[in-house]
Amino acid sequence: MSRGRRRSFGRRVLTWYAANGRDLPWRQTRDPYAILVSEILSHQTQIARVLPVYRRLLHRYPTVRAMAGAPLADVKAITDPLGYKIRGDWLHGAALHVADRGGVFPETIDELRRLPGVGRYTAGAVMNFAHHRDAPVLDTNVARLLRRHFGVAGPARARTRQLWDLASTVIPKGKGYLINQALMDIGAVICRARTPRCHVCPLRRSCVFRPEESGRGQKTPA
Repeated sequence: MSRGRRRSFGRRVLTWYAANGRDLPWRQTRDPYAILVSEILSHQTQIARVLPVYRRLLHRYPTVRAMAGAPLADVKAITDPLGYKIRGDWLHGAALHVADRGGVFPETIDELRRLPGVGRYTAGAVMNFAHHRDAPVLDTNVARLLRRHFGVAGPARARTRQLWDLASTVIPKGKGYLINQALMDIGAVICRARTPRCHVCPLRRSCVFRPEESGRGQKTPA
């Protein structure tokens, strides 16, 4: 990708985010514990359902030490109603791991990935949103946006590698926090799976995927 294209992409994404970014409670903190909680609760779950559980969990267990000292059953009583019931085990296990480190959260991708339930995406999210260190963040929404915009195709494994490379390439130096939040929001509210709102997308002029040419609001495959 040329430097000019990368700069144009970043400028349009960040301009849109400054005016339209979602106001979410975990964007008001740099506490890696709170951010880890938000990421694990949000896994394959709509944000509207996550918000009350996130608030309840942090009210009950405001620190990683409080979570580590809680009975697992009590943690799961709060998290299990979201479905995907392993997430309570992950959060409790991660808290125990951090407590064993003296309450100090890992600060590298490799160390973060040793926590239960933490893969490449979640580790990158904690690096960006807690430690403010540039790292690619590729959730379902960002992957869909990048795949459509840049026309990424091919076998699944090769496509995934290319998307991770793109997610890293589009980060302006020192702005990983902002651009990753922005890409997640554009993917969630504009570049939607079945009804993309291409006519209001800040990236529409350079996007390979533009179904609005055959009708606005038309349903389309993800």
